[in-house]
Amino acid sequence: MASDTATAKADPRAEPRRPPLWLRGSRLGRLIVVLNLLGLAVLISGALITNEFRRGLIQARIDSLSTQGELIANVIAGAATVGSPYPMLEGDRAGDIIQLLFIPEGQRARLFDGQGRLLADSYLVADRVEARPLPPPRARGSLRWPWQARNPDQPRPEVAVKAREALAREVGLALEGEPVAQVRRAQSGERVISVSIPVRRVQAVLGVLTLEGSGVDATITAQRKALIPFALVAVGVTLLSSLLLTWLVAHPVLTLAQAADRVRLSRSRSIRLPALAGRDDEIGDLTRSLQDMTDTLSARLDAIESFAADVAHEIRNPLTSIRSASETLPLIKDDAQRERLMGILRQDVDRLDRLITDISNASRLDAELSRDPNRPVELGKLLGDIAAVYAGSTRGKAVEVRLSDEAGEPVYVSGREGPLGQVFRNLIDNARSFSPEGSAVRVTLRRANGEALVTVEDRGPGVPAENLETVFERFYTARPKGAAFGGHSGLGLSIARQIIEAHRGRIWAENVADAQGRRTGARFSVALPAAGA
Repeated sequence: MASDTATAKADPRAEPRRPPLWLRGSRLGRLIVVLNLLGLAVLISGALITNEFRRGLIQARIDSLSTQGELIANVIAGAATVGSPYPMLEGDRAGDIIQLLFIPEGQRARLFDGQGRLLADSYLVADRVEARPLPPPRARGSLRWPWQARNPDQPRPEVAVKAREALAREVGLALEGEPVAQVRRAQSGERVISVSIPVRRVQAVLGVLTLEGSGVDATITAQRKALIPFALVAVGVTLLSSLLLTWLVAHPVLTLAQAADRVRLSRSRSIRLPALAGRDDEIGDLTRSLQDMTDTLSARLDAIESFAADVAHEIRNPLTSIRSASETLPLIKDDAQRERLMGILRQDVDRLDRLITDISNASRLDAELSRDPNRPVELGKLLGDIAAVYAGSTRGKAVEVRLSDEAGEPVYVSGREGPLGQVFRNLIDNARSFSPEGSAVRVTLRRANGEALVTVEDRGPGVPAENLETVFERFYTARPKGAAFGGHSGLGLSIARQIIEAHRGRIWAENVADAQGRRTGARFSVALPAAGA
């Protein structure tokens, strides 16, 4: 029900802009993904670096043990075997060889025969004893919790059993003739690097030499310590990204919510957040949308207030006239004067009825335009039906309505048939009311520059040049001399402009002049986007 003065900056009925894919169109989305992945990338890269470092150390240790084991195995095969043609390992001599060879600290050498029986152990031949610190003494009478029932430095029995089984499997695989290298648990529970080398004499496998190197747990511990800086950096990056997202997203959203609450509680008409509206991301889009929405709402409220004031003013005039006539009527004794006064009353009642009808139509117009979806409308058929109605009507002046379709083909527009028909009926009614008896109103349809153009031309007195725009304002009436007062509500052209602008079209008025420049009528033109243009 708003006039052109209440037209929003942006068409509220226009289709919303569809954003592209979120990864390409969302700046905040990209920022969130990058910040979240940054801390994870730091942590993953640190883990990969330390894992590669650990694998390199373990592989270097395996290569060292393999070289050392092959040397010792060859010496044992040449100096600690007896018997021919079926050689056997001599355990005492092999133990002496192991004792004579240098076995570094942290390594253990064991020799097994062809049946997997232990022949020599570097720990036994060197009289080396594994020592572990005793647990701290427990005070008399103190309680022992369930998890304190065992010395933490003492391995569990099942660990020792599994370690012996793993060693037996390794020796069994080496007895098949191929070296075996792996990381496994020792009987002490410690992870060790183990290499088993077959002891050969010609092609016969006489036994297996197993070398164990400790320090794997220390390597893993060092790796975990090396990962700590990367984890700390990842935690710092994640914390920084969280704070940044809070500042960039959560804080602006809270500011928008507070601004919306201020509008609701203080009855403000608009939101003004220039700092956020200048942002080139989704928060800026949301802020600008809220500002446009509140500006549109403010304009709509202003239009409603102005419309209500105009309605009150227009209705007050006939009501005042009716009141005056009704108060005067009992005092008049002359029948002719009484009849003239009754005519004034009937005229004011008709005017009031016309005003109420047009006001009701104008107030429902916004709801009707937003409720009904757009459909293809053939203007030629619509105008033909309207012209046929006027041709068969006997009410009003004897003014003919002539339709001229110059398009040469069906012209379609996207819109609502009911409101568009109301526009053309209002224009034709307005033209007929100002046309002299016996004249004709000419309605022309043509297509130009991708638009459907409809003109309604009369042979009336025309429109004063200074009023070519004001005729579309609410309650504006321009009556020619001798026209009956109150014959127009002044809302027809205002409603027509509102409907046309809702269909993204244009409407304007101009005068028709003859060769001498004298006004010979008025022409109202409507331009609508043609469907498929």
